[in-house]
Amino acid sequence: MAARPALTARRSRLGAELRKLREQAGMTATEAAKRVGTSSGQLSNVESARFGVSPERVRAMARVYACSDDAYVNALAAMAIERSSGWWEQYRGILPTGLLDLAEFEHHAVALRTAYTCHIPGLLQTPDHARAVFGQVVPQLTPPEIEHRVSHRIKRQDVIYRASPVTYSAVIHEAALRMKFGGRDAARKQLEHILSMSSQSHITVSVIPFDAGAYPGSGQSVAYGLGPAPQLDTVHLDQSHGPVLLDAEHQLLKYRTLLDRMEAVALTPKKSQNFIRRIAQEL
Repeated sequence: MAARPALTARRSRLGAELRKLREQAGMTATEAAKRVGTSSGQLSNVESARFGVSPERVRAMARVYACSDDAYVNALAAMAIERSSGWWEQYRGILPTGLLDLAEFEHHAVALRTAYTCHIPGLLQTPDHARAVFGQVVPQLTPPEIEHRVSHRIKRQDVIYRASPVTYSAVIHEAALRMKFGGRDAARKQLEHILSMSSQSHITVSVIPFDAGAYPGSGQSVAYGLGPAPQLDTVHLDQSHGPVLLDAEHQLLKYRTLLDRMEAVALTPKKSQNFIRRIAQEL
């Protein structure tokens, strides 16, 4: 078991999932280590993501823990195979770790569902809009810090531009569409960009108008990433103190339900396009 350099959210998730499997099997670390053929110390280091683990060892653990979900086990083994660093690692030490975790979360998602009330989703933002958003961060960012964040945000968008793009669904409240970040011209171009992207077959944009009134989840920014197996789904919440990743089963159910209800009160994708077009024409 070789030591891994940077402790990323994904590596932590792999260790947490292996620990969850062991606990569900009702085994102590000492008992499990003996049956897997390692020491309890090494097993602890794997579960805490301080040590890496081979795909073969992951499969051996799954057998010992009597996990028969092949899709889940294969997904965990695939996580163990990864050795190369993603593009976001070039920002380590420059940007907050939470932003790197967000890029990694989006990169590995099979599909993404998001809902935003006061902001345009990052994956749909133009550089000018993103620059205006980061210009309002507290404490105030320096010009170089703003540009680092803008470039990171634009690179995140590769997940919807790449050869095999992620399926992306965004619910956006009318409030976010009407906020003029960067002025009228920048706001108009931002809306036109959303219209252009929403015409792509893998992207769905739905608008919740003010007329919809109250609805569950209002005021929250939510991103739900579907994993290669349901157990590996993840929720990303954008908090003022930084991004938060959640993966407990009850939390996943809560946010799936919230997204379902938000989508239910939103306009259809076609009506949403017409709605966005009218707002752009008013600018």
